[in-house]
Amino acid sequence: MKTKFINNPENLTSELLEGYVMAYKDKVALAAENIVVRKNPKSDDKVAIITLGGSGHEPALSGFVGEGMLDCSVVGDIFAAPGAQRLFSALQMFKRDAGILLVVLNHSGDVMSANMASQLAERAGIKVKSINTHDDISAGINAPDADRRGLAGCLPLIKILGAASEEGKNIDELIEIGERFNKQIATLAVAMGSCTHPQNEALICDLPAGIMEIGMGQHGEGGGGRQPLVSADDTAAKMLGFLTQQVPLQKGDRVLLYVNGTGGTTHMELSIIFRRAYQLLAEKGVEVTESRIEEMLTVQGQHGFQMLLAKLDADHIDLLKNKKADSPYWINTGK
Repeated sequence: MKTKFINNPENLTSELLEGYVMAYKDKVALAAENIVVRKNPKSDDKVAIITLGGSGHEPALSGFVGEGMLDCSVVGDIFAAPGAQRLFSALQMFKRDAGILLVVLNHSGDVMSANMASQLAERAGIKVKSINTHDDISAGINAPDADRRGLAGCLPLIKILGAASEEGKNIDELIEIGERFNKQIATLAVAMGSCTHPQNEALICDLPAGIMEIGMGQHGEGGGGRQPLVSADDTAAKMLGFLTQQVPLQKGDRVLLYVNGTGGTTHMELSIIFRRAYQLLAEKGVEVTESRIEEMLTVQGQHGFQMLLAKLDADHIDLLKNKKADSPYWINTGK
């Protein structure tokens, strides 16, 4: 039995992007097939911020194209990288002396597309550098960056880089700011139900009723932490415990705490989770300075969430909270 409002499954990506740019035509546009750009471009003397990734995770990543955020999102088919040639086409569009900074989530297809497109760009005389995200800690506290997946931690990073670029920071300054943030953020996901592939509605993984899996990836990839489902408070405490092993905190530290819904869990549940995590941080004397409870990077109806925790430096707080952003799914009026 069909459970989704779709037309031809082969046209999912093109139709969702057409609807998206129609809804937010004052902020975004389609520059070419599956290439979403700002309606009002940034000046060429500032570094362009570009990302790439498969569709099916809306509003990520195209929902964050706009002033103070991304200049461009290069979109692949459902759960698939866009490919090097399409990304290279976007790099050609944004060629400039200030350069282009690619934000790449650590998934093999995205990394391969980015590396190949960067090589093509270098031969074409296009200045491009990359910053990879690897915020998922499910591989282990001491796991190398290459083994850590990129999850929703890319989104506050994009806000920080977008704001710094608008201020006129050069590409090396942006990389220093971004890599420093990368070292101070950790994300952990939990699921208690599988996502489905929208083209055929097949379950991506088999997760029995009454079981949750801590550490699941954003396409149903296993995380090795299956256990009986426990209460919201106990789940929040368990996840925060893992996150604070990766991000050690002291009394007086200021942090970012986001709870990102993955498509099948209600805002009520997400708020209850956030409540307990906030309480536990407050008990340690840690100030939650930046917070969000919303669906930012989803996984086709997957029941669960991602919890993001980052220790914030003063410049990260300023760039996150005080600088203007105007994208369809991230608006900040600025200081």
